[in-house]
This record gives sequence, C-alpha cells and structure tokens, in this order.
Amino acid sequence: MESIITNDIDKYIAAFPKDTQVLLEQLRDTIIKAAPDAVELISYQMPAYKLHGMLVYFAGYKNHIGFYPTSSGIEAFKKELSVYKGAKGSVQFPLDSPLPLSLITKIVQYKVKENLAKAAAKSKRKKNST
Repeated sequence: MESIITNDIDKYIAAFPKDTQVLLEQLRDTIIKAAPDAVELISYQMPAYKLHGMLVYFAGYKNHIGFYPTSSGIEAFKKELSVYKGAKGSVQFPLDSPLPLSLITKIVQYKVKENLAKAAAKSKRKKNST
C-alpha cells in the first residue's frame, strides 16, 4: 500500500468537473474534521484516511461519489444509509444531492472509535503475552 502526500489528493480532486470538486472537498473537509489525527493518503487510487488502520476511502465517479467506510461502518449506520445505493462496504452519494455531512461525520467518528478500540485490544494482548 502506497502512501502519498496531500497535494496528490488535491490533484485527484482537481481532475473532476467543478461541481464534483466542490462535493469532494466537502467530503474531505468533513472527514478531516471528524478524524483530525488521521493520515491522509492515496490507497487503491483513491483518497483514504488511516488511524490505527484504515478508516475510510472516497472516490469520484460520473454520477456519484463513492464512500467506503468498510462493512462495519455500513452495518452500524444501515438504517440511515438505506436511502442510498450501496453494497457491503460502500455507499453511493448522487452528485445531484447535497452530501449527508452530519451522517458522514458520525460514520467517521464511529470508525475512529472502532480502530482505537482494536489498537488498544491489540496492545493489551501484546503486553499480556510478554
């Protein structure tokens, strides 16, 4: 997995039409505010955020923005996300509608807590095995 610096995410976003760029920037800003300690990188050719493991990814498409909080993030917010197209680990936000920024914030914060809990459990197991 290759880490790439922030200006490459700027380039990624700049490759889209202006209207899509606005939505991608809103999504990016929302993720950064919800997970200020996360590392921003490009993974699987899309913007991604990492904090004790991967948090979320996003990608722009012709008719939607893909948001990838993995299956646990989708499952935890299944009811709220049911109005959108999606799959086990992804959701599609149409370009012709405002992004559900408060829901995205909740999902990212959920993923941060989940990853921190996993990291703490792993650290505890490591201490107990020594």
